[in-house]
Amino acid sequence: MAMIQAAFIQTKPVFGETGRNVEDALERIDALDADIAVLPELFSTGYQFRSRKEAAALAEDARMGYVSDRLMEIAADKKMYIAAGMAERVGKKVYNSSILVGPRGFVAVYRKAHLFWNEKKIFDPGDTPFEVHDTGRARVGMMICFDWLFPEAARTLALKGADIILHPSNLVLPHCPQAMITRCLENRVFAVTANRVGVEERIQGRRLRFIGQSQITAPDGSILWRASTSKAEAKAVEIDVSEARRKKITPLNDIFKDRRRDLFEL
Repeated sequence: MAMIQAAFIQTKPVFGETGRNVEDALERIDALDADIAVLPELFSTGYQFRSRKEAAALAEDARMGYVSDRLMEIAADKKMYIAAGMAERVGKKVYNSSILVGPRGFVAVYRKAHLFWNEKKIFDPGDTPFEVHDTGRARVGMMICFDWLFPEAARTLALKGADIILHPSNLVLPHCPQAMITRCLENRVFAVTANRVGVEERIQGRRLRFIGQSQITAPDGSILWRASTSKAEAKAVEIDVSEARRKKITPLNDIFKDRRRDLFEL
């Protein structure tokens, strides 16, 4: 067995208060005993940007900005891995991204492939592939929020060997927590979905209420923990990574080997 502690941090960020949001998240991480932790999408800035210009002003370099520096510091101190959603600036482009940092520093950045609603007016479409990274004790891959609606995202990560999908989110639709049961079951992987709570209405008439319900889901579809709909909270759950490496449903059925690719119209 390969037992590790996987955690979500469900936050309630204040829009534009990067320092306050980051320090709050760090306090919650520091209180955890975890090997891997996931923070929400855009955890450091808040979500509802009024313009692309505003997003660019709050965005940072993924490798060397304040957000990544602070996360790398605590990851090194606690000898853990952290996935965190942030606004990333690359030249004139602005991405809705997730970074992965670990005990030895920066590991990777993933830029959101499937932009949701008005995100299309704010961010550039992601240009990074769905990749898997070996932490030594688990293989992990990242996707962000609305990627949950596209089975290909989780399937690609699973086919590349992911044991755990790290899933920063800012969910407003009610469907994701239940959908992640299917994503995990059909791929036999763990998933850690980290969502936020609270309300933002920075654009008149466009009130967004975030549903919380951060969740850790097992390869058999069971919910190991689901957070509340209204409170900032954090939770670590012990998982057996080896469960994600057993792809057989019966002695004669392997979820990947049984795929009828000759019949798929892709």
